[in-house]
Amino acid sequence: MRLSRYFLPVLKETPSEAQIVSHRLMLRAGMIKQSSAGIYSWLPLGYKVLKNIETIVHEEQIRAGHIPMLMPTLQPADLWRESGRYDDYGEEMLRITDRHKRDMLYGPTNEEMITDIFRAHVGSYKDLPLTLYHIQWKFRDEIRPRFGVMRGREFLMKDGYNFDIDKDAALHAYNRHLVSYLRTYERMGLQAIPMRADSGPIGGDDTHEFLVLADTGESEVFYDSEITDLKFGDRAIDYDSVEECRAVLDEFTSRYARTDETHDEAEFAKVPEARRRTARGIEVGQIFYFGTKYSEAMGAVVDNGKGGKVPVHMGSHGIGVSRLLGAIIEASHDDKGIIWPEGVTPFHCGIVNLRQGDTATDAACAALYARITELGLEPLYDDREERAGGKFATMDLIGLPWRITVGPRGLANGLVELTSRRTGDSEEMTPEAAVSRIAEIYGKL
Repeated sequence: MRLSRYFLPVLKETPSEAQIVSHRLMLRAGMIKQSSAGIYSWLPLGYKVLKNIETIVHEEQIRAGHIPMLMPTLQPADLWRESGRYDDYGEEMLRITDRHKRDMLYGPTNEEMITDIFRAHVGSYKDLPLTLYHIQWKFRDEIRPRFGVMRGREFLMKDGYNFDIDKDAALHAYNRHLVSYLRTYERMGLQAIPMRADSGPIGGDDTHEFLVLADTGESEVFYDSEITDLKFGDRAIDYDSVEECRAVLDEFTSRYARTDETHDEAEFAKVPEARRRTARGIEVGQIFYFGTKYSEAMGAVVDNGKGGKVPVHMGSHGIGVSRLLGAIIEASHDDKGIIWPEGVTPFHCGIVNLRQGDTATDAACAALYARITELGLEPLYDDREERAGGKFATMDLIGLPWRITVGPRGLANGLVELTSRRTGDSEEMTPEAAVSRIAEIYGKL
């Protein structure tokens, strides 16, 4: 994409309403525009990152054997009355009456709807286990929406639901989700720590939330520093194996990690003092096992193969897709702007032309752009009639992980400059070598 043809409404000044880093930088980088309190339009740059995050979530869910679908944003209130949550959920639920005077709601979550789908189509234990998920917009009417996409009223969320014959099978689904989430967050360049949590209005006794460490996190967290050294990496996991999934769960959850809500001083004291850490954390996902809470209330039963019918055991598993974008910025930025991890960056590299209109530099930039594009990668070519300082400031603000700078002086010696946004390190090399380095970074060699 040529920047002269792109819609990137960057701001030089920080809007006064932005209270945290991610909100400030997303507004300044032209990623979002507020429509009303806690509701945003996603502009092209923000939308590209959002879709990259969504793609990673989809890929890892499917890798774990989960089946994608899509449910509507509006739900009939009668389903929630069946489960007993319609009146209990509180004022965060946006309740609506349609033209036929039917009570509806803008879904904050989908336990009732997915249970209704299951009971309509599944009647035998032979159809289990089953995990369905979707990525859909949700609405929770926060009393004080703030912090941009970190605590908005409308948000994009992946929520998945498992259906199993008994508790052991459902706990395997729980462990499988935990493993898939660890891989998901690592692919986004995040260290997300699984922590025992409170189930809240979802219900259930078994739940972990995943927190990313950041100074502006809403929760205080207490943890064993060993947990931040654990990496999932590229290890192969058989998601059908109870033992393998449990082993990964044990590896991560055996280290102490709790939020302030569930912190246990006595247990924390058992961690060697040198490894005890406290920090702030941002919640980016949560998994729940709640047994037969919804299946009993709503009649989601299967024939158990022994002449009887039993309610299925269920769990729900969420990832805040739009919230993740803010969390990545909170965890990865500096005083110049965003620093995108390679896994989610909106463009794979930037190309900066230091002398637009010069025949040699224009030709060199066009050749770099073409070669990188041929690799199946997306460069952002700053071809504007703009001073060099302004071009560098824009690239730093929007946070592309790599920048190739092309100018007459370097080209006279057959060289361009490749710069890492994260470290600031620059290296002169031939244009061909720069293309090869970018290809190597993104696995295109």
